[in-house]
Amino acid sequence: MSERFYVEGGKRLQGQVEVSGAKNAALKFVAAALLAPGKTILHDVPRIKDMHTMLALLDELGVRTSFSGRTLEIDASTVDSYTAPYELVRQMRASLVVLGPLVARFGEAEVSAPGGCNLGLRKFNFHVEGLRALGADVELDHGFIKASAPNGLRGTEVNFEYPSVGATENVMMAAVLADGITIIENGAREPEIVALAGFLNSMGASVVGAGTGRIVIEGVDELRPTEWTVMPDRIEAGTFVMAAAATGGDVTVANAVPEHLKMELEKLREMGVEVDATSGVPGVRVRVEDPTSLSGVDVATLPFPGFATDLQAQMMVLLTQASGAGIITENVYENRLQVAEELNRLNAGIDLFGGHRALVRGPRRLSGTIVQSPDLRGGAALVMAGLVAEGTTVVDGAKHILRGYENFEEKLSGLGATVAFEAGTPVVP
Repeated sequence: MSERFYVEGGKRLQGQVEVSGAKNAALKFVAAALLAPGKTILHDVPRIKDMHTMLALLDELGVRTSFSGRTLEIDASTVDSYTAPYELVRQMRASLVVLGPLVARFGEAEVSAPGGCNLGLRKFNFHVEGLRALGADVELDHGFIKASAPNGLRGTEVNFEYPSVGATENVMMAAVLADGITIIENGAREPEIVALAGFLNSMGASVVGAGTGRIVIEGVDELRPTEWTVMPDRIEAGTFVMAAAATGGDVTVANAVPEHLKMELEKLREMGVEVDATSGVPGVRVRVEDPTSLSGVDVATLPFPGFATDLQAQMMVLLTQASGAGIITENVYENRLQVAEELNRLNAGIDLFGGHRALVRGPRRLSGTIVQSPDLRGGAALVMAGLVAEGTTVVDGAKHILRGYENFEEKLSGLGATVAFEAGTPVVP
């Protein structure tokens, strides 16, 4: 069965949309709840596919969870397994973050390698090296990453050669129960890292320096459950901001935090997009009279506070509607430019060169056709392209989009878009 979005182009987005809780923060809070016996309560949890995968994983570990509206209760009193199976990890690489909490609290953890066993440890070496530095014995055995620390973890210095978000989170969650002080150098600085530090501290941990490259964690003997509200999703916010600009819209993105989108909003202003923080309720208002009045800009993705790789595909779509040329350089993920090939099926005329650069020339009149969603953010960008294309665009493989956007179709429809979601048989272009 294939799920797909049907998008009718030519409508300006107008009105107000509210951003959900952040996928990339909420998933890590759920993992961190494993650190303390008892009931942790999370508010503003997005009901998305990735969250259901994470809860299925906790179920495998023997943890009881219950969802009511957007409030999630996690009771980690009983954990009777330390193994995260392949079937679930395969669906979501973020499952790796249960390694740190499990080995910290129970002295052992076993997580299926996301791509089976032929990758070796290369793809997740920062996670592995970080846990080894804390004294865990980590090995790859029959496609599973096995970590054990029967005598507990001990504080140390962890130097990352690259500020990996997942590895920083894994080491933070492991170090909070380690003996002594852990210093993470060149740690990730994303807002989600700051949020995780706040969450851990509310459980009784001692984490300082989150949001800078140097995080200092003083281990404690035990943690307690907590109650916490998930921060707004900056990538969802950025997606709606760029969709509004591309359609020549006037949209208030409520719950968006401008400080989390500094570089992105700076680039949009450089193009000529009117972006203002809203008064009263937190959020941003985006206005564009005519997208062709915007000018192309160059963008290079980098870890925060650089331009987010998760908003690169959406920016590519926006650049097709602006006048002039822009070069996008992808520095974070090697496969992130795949979406350009699908956009070219819509007549985007994007040139790829050097393996990680795309030249986008606008304005282009995109024409609707059938496209295949390559990944979560690429899929959202293709829906966005459908909003500005002439005719109907069918975005197949919508399951990717559902992993990270809550009520995507309803939210776009609420802004005046004509979008329909359908689960059915695969479409052959």
